[in-house]
Amino acid sequence: MPVPAEEVVRMKYTDDMKKFYAGKRVFLTGHTGFKGSWLSVMLRLLGAEVYGYALQPKSDPDLFSLLGLQDKMHSTIADIRDFAHLKEAVREAKPDCVLHLAAQPLVRESYRYPRETYETNVMGTVNLLEAVRELGGVESFLNVTTDKVYENPEQANHGFTEDEKLDGYDPYSNSKSCSELVTHSYQKSFFSEPDAMRISTARAGNVIGGGDFAKDRIIPDCVRATVQGKAVELRNPYSTRPYQHVLEPLYAYLMIVMQQAKEAKYAGYYNVGPDDCDCVSTGELADLFVKHWGEPASWKNVAEANAPHEAGFLKLDCAKLKQSFGWAPVWHVDQAVGETVHWYQAWAEGKDLAAVTEEQIRLFLAVK
Repeated sequence: MPVPAEEVVRMKYTDDMKKFYAGKRVFLTGHTGFKGSWLSVMLRLLGAEVYGYALQPKSDPDLFSLLGLQDKMHSTIADIRDFAHLKEAVREAKPDCVLHLAAQPLVRESYRYPRETYETNVMGTVNLLEAVRELGGVESFLNVTTDKVYENPEQANHGFTEDEKLDGYDPYSNSKSCSELVTHSYQKSFFSEPDAMRISTARAGNVIGGGDFAKDRIIPDCVRATVQGKAVELRNPYSTRPYQHVLEPLYAYLMIVMQQAKEAKYAGYYNVGPDDCDCVSTGELADLFVKHWGEPASWKNVAEANAPHEAGFLKLDCAKLKQSFGWAPVWHVDQAVGETVHWYQAWAEGKDLAAVTEEQIRLFLAVK
């Protein structure tokens, strides 16, 4: 049976990544979060030496602790708004590559705490870029933002391209737009020489995967309700989002960091999202969760008349990423939900979550 083309590309990049990241010193902000924890494991499997900088995990339980990562990497628990502390951590790490994931990532929280959201998402980016600029010697830098950075007229079937206007609506989305602009300014002002650090930003859509326990997210809400024997309440089942498994964008991040380190032409701005077939409504995603989990999983519509504004339709045009690297998503939404449910059921049954997590990463990377 022939190997799918996208898997052939994935296997080639995986081989390249194992060579590139082996022994690399990688500074990762937000390492205690959901995406940061998965990325920490992924980097370790690729042979990198990982230096994390983040706040204590906020959810209970949290993936970072469940995987025992505090004992498997260099972990600094501190606030990215603390420039002096951050600068010292960067100096001690002496990184080859930097991935910036630290953020206040929730729309609803940004309405409750707008100032803290801007301080973290904007000044946190300034602090990190300034610390890296003062240190020198970094090869490659990636700032991870969001698909919500774009001004969104919510036009059906419109996929945002990287050259469209940045102007997120809510404080979270807008602060990420500002973080993009800060990154662009630093690149043009301080890193424009041919031998300078290469800088990119990556705008990813909604991610799912095992170990996300944050509030106001659809899959964690489904898991919490189901293990309690309740129907999950969906406040907006008709909003459309580009859902993808967390490993899809993480792989793209590592690919961008690697490729721009090798060739400056790859530095830039990239959308990272699923194919059109995987842009589904919240209700459709919940249906897939119910299918894969089985009884007693179920959901009900509890749309709120006066809920804070959230974009009703979001879709990314990822042609640039595909054309630049030959990249394509591997796990479509049905498999992504299936792997996610498998992880949470392992958690509910008290299984070895570090082993489950590594097994899923190896499966995704197409390596034994």
